[in-house]
Amino acid sequence: MELMVLLNALVTRLLFVLHSLIGVWRVTAVKKEPKYWLLALLNLLLCLETGLTLKFKQGRGYKWFSPAIFLYLICIVPSLWLLELHHGTQYCGNEPGAVQVNVSNQDFNQSSSHGSEGTDHHIIQTAKVFVNQLSTICETVWTLALHQTFLLLLVVGRWLLPIGVEITRDQLSQLLLMFVGTAADILEFASETLDIEEVRKNYTLINAILAVWTWSMLQFPLDLAVQHIGCKPTASMRRIPSLLLCRYSAELWNIGVSLFIQDGPFFIVRSILMGHFRIFNQMLVFFTAKNILVVTLQLYRLAVITLDFRATILLKSRKGEVNCCPCEPYEASTHATHATLDQDNEMKEFVAFPPKEETQAPSED
Repeated sequence: MELMVLLNALVTRLLFVLHSLIGVWRVTAVKKEPKYWLLALLNLLLCLETGLTLKFKQGRGYKWFSPAIFLYLICIVPSLWLLELHHGTQYCGNEPGAVQVNVSNQDFNQSSSHGSEGTDHHIIQTAKVFVNQLSTICETVWTLALHQTFLLLLVVGRWLLPIGVEITRDQLSQLLLMFVGTAADILEFASETLDIEEVRKNYTLINAILAVWTWSMLQFPLDLAVQHIGCKPTASMRRIPSLLLCRYSAELWNIGVSLFIQDGPFFIVRSILMGHFRIFNQMLVFFTAKNILVVTLQLYRLAVITLDFRATILLKSRKGEVNCCPCEPYEASTHATHATLDQDNEMKEFVAFPPKEETQAPSED
């Protein structure tokens, strides 16, 4: 097993565990009940996955699916749910927090003035002051910070995790770029809708928004957005839907994610807020219009793909290639490559066989 692969696999999962433990700590501090530390046991699933991956996959990833990302979601999402349902009753002004920090600093200065207590006591007091300062931060700021670091860690963690043989680095870079845009949209949806005062007064509506938010997070463990499904031209694959899925698998997955996992559900939630609950604000109207535009463009893209595939099938049937399976992934560069190769072959034939007029010219002299 390569050393870098082992380090990347272990360090990434360690970051997942540490962030999950911070979320559990915040839930325990907010609820003031030690029983919520039991949520930390969910990290045992991530530890088990780490051992199995190191043993059977030598630390590398799986095809189409990342168990580490999925288990990280299982570990951190319950903590974020509890924090959002509790929602900060703590005052977020500067004065109370500043008073508490100043008192802690005074205690620290008094304790550190006694040099006989030693370096160990100094380190312990420094840690206590640091924890006290963190505790002064209001709950809403903590929750938003956990949301932000959660989405950032999903992207960075997917980048650090060792890739398998099925996905290339070029595909991974495309996937990460898509994840960055997706994470920004999801963070905006959660923060913008849950910050509305009318929403906070409706417990059922909060649960519905968090359910849609959780549903949208399920796209992160999957790599289907950049990988085409490998198909063989068997008898079962000669049906039109199967051929369409085989040829445009990545494109269809992206359209499906937008319509059924992200923009579609976001549009429904925002429409309910405006239509049924009569909640209107500038940002809500803007992002609702954005969701409508994205859904419309995705449907247009689906129509273009279907018409292109239908034209390909009709062209092959006219040429008598009925038994041909057009299930190769569609790429524009492929057609350009074929055209370049044809031009190169024609040039080679022209050089190898010059025109007859030039070859017969010396015979006239």
